[in-house]
Amino acid sequence: MGTTDATTAVGTMLEVFREGLRRWPDQVLVRTKDDAVSWTWTEAAERIGRLAGGLRGLGVERGDTVGLLLNNRPEFLICDLAALTAGGVPVSLYQTSSPEQIAYIAGDAELGVIVTEAMYLPGVLAVRDELPGLRHVVVVDDAGDAEGVLTLADAEAAAPAGFDAAAEAAAVRPDDLLTLIYTSGTTGPPKGVELTHRNELAAMWGIGEVAHLEGGGRVISWLPAAHIAERGAHLYAPLMYGLEVTVCPDPKQIAAYLAEVRPTWFFAVPRIWEKLKSGLEAMIGAQPEEQRTAVLGAIEAATRRVRLQQAGEPVPDELEAAVAQADERIFAPLRVRLGLDAAESVNVGAAPTPAPVIEFFHALGVPVAEIWGMSETCACGTLNPVERIKIGSVGPVVPGMELRLDDDGEVLLRGAPVMRGYRNLPEKTAEVLEGDGWYRTGDVGRVDDDGYLWIVDRKKELIISAGGKNMSPANIEAAVKSAHPLIGQVCAIGDARPYNTALIVLDADLAPAWAAQQGIEDTDLAALAVHPDVLAEVQRGVDAANATLSRVEQVKRFTIVEGDWVPGGDELTPTMKLKRKPIGEKYAEAIEGLYA
Repeated sequence: MGTTDATTAVGTMLEVFREGLRRWPDQVLVRTKDDAVSWTWTEAAERIGRLAGGLRGLGVERGDTVGLLLNNRPEFLICDLAALTAGGVPVSLYQTSSPEQIAYIAGDAELGVIVTEAMYLPGVLAVRDELPGLRHVVVVDDAGDAEGVLTLADAEAAAPAGFDAAAEAAAVRPDDLLTLIYTSGTTGPPKGVELTHRNELAAMWGIGEVAHLEGGGRVISWLPAAHIAERGAHLYAPLMYGLEVTVCPDPKQIAAYLAEVRPTWFFAVPRIWEKLKSGLEAMIGAQPEEQRTAVLGAIEAATRRVRLQQAGEPVPDELEAAVAQADERIFAPLRVRLGLDAAESVNVGAAPTPAPVIEFFHALGVPVAEIWGMSETCACGTLNPVERIKIGSVGPVVPGMELRLDDDGEVLLRGAPVMRGYRNLPEKTAEVLEGDGWYRTGDVGRVDDDGYLWIVDRKKELIISAGGKNMSPANIEAAVKSAHPLIGQVCAIGDARPYNTALIVLDADLAPAWAAQQGIEDTDLAALAVHPDVLAEVQRGVDAANATLSRVEQVKRFTIVEGDWVPGGDELTPTMKLKRKPIGEKYAEAIEGLYA
């Protein structure tokens, strides 16, 4: 299947699949939690071959793009690999996409076929007439009475006589496109990142080496498939390393899936780790006083141990013994409750993570390690090794990648995982991809003596106060978010301003529960945003955060937004990054009020 060396990665993802089929023919490749669907590598290969022939019959030729607007479901893996086998390029769309966003990506990517499901069909059909290149729409579940829509069976039936899936797969080359990943669009329309088989094979090799991935492991597919981290961690890595994939169609159910699946490798965005921490703290807080005191004391002792280890200082024997005893009695059962007791590697990435959140899980014996990358590098750049995690750092560069800092601190990456370029945007490509292969990440960082990278902030997002002080909004936001479980989202304001302020969003799950415990009758988020008890609690959190920040970084005033910010909405990208410019425009009046 080609070499497994990131510096000379050859071969294709289809060759990887064929090798996995040879090694693990009867092992389950993809399943649902209840095993209503459970397909082995052999069964998946048969389905992929049939659909690949059908896609060829629908006109998918070498290099043609196929849109996938699907939830996390077993059919996604089949459709993705079938498109590749037919010589096509699968392109995922976010489930939160509006008809206008569907039309934009379908036009830019030149989608000839879109595979979707009933719940997203209206959005596709709403813009179908605007897309002359869109020849077919295929639905994986029930198309109902929609006119001109095919089922999977219809698509498979279109296969030409004599279609040879194995021969077609063998014709795919390492430098052919593997997928297009459209960026989140925090600073404008999303850009189509062109990733080749060579790019992704190198990335997964580098990550697998550091994360120690190996056959027989388990992962949960739960992030949007349009997110490069989902594509890598829960599709490409399982194909390379023989991991069993359990699909979670509703990301809100990830906690239940963790407990059921007990993954050996788990990747999540920061918000999930924050919510898991808040949930555990709420559970501990509800325990009888004696039990609660014992658990909190154990966590405090374990946290002291973590801090000593991080500082490179010796851990006193009595503290080591106390934590070992607490691990057996308290932390091990908590890890089982979380579903992370079998996890050999756990990672967080895609956005800055508050250090106290990572420290909390380390204290519980869950060594969360930050990973850093972006769509343009297959989500691959740096990764904390399991055996030496530095909390607050995103780790050293992975095998097969090079890293250097520009004069202004911008981090540059070079290596086989770096994208081919942006689709239809040669000028944008030239802005970030230099002739000698260095990719400009847009992140500002520093590298310590051990080669670990510490991210300061996005180059274009730094707050420069009216007094000329450069500050990281992400660091301020992380401090405030981690200071109180009621706080769900924070957007720091302060560029060209005399002091910093913040828009704060309550946690949509914890805030109503907390309010009910306090005897507050109206637990609607809008009502809670102006309730004096809630304001006082949030102020406590802001004060605690300010105590950890320098004077100029501190949040002097804040307002609580009356409602929630949801992924893919006005304020957050589908990957939960802040849309700072739209937020500034939408909440301009509230922001000006903070400076009145």
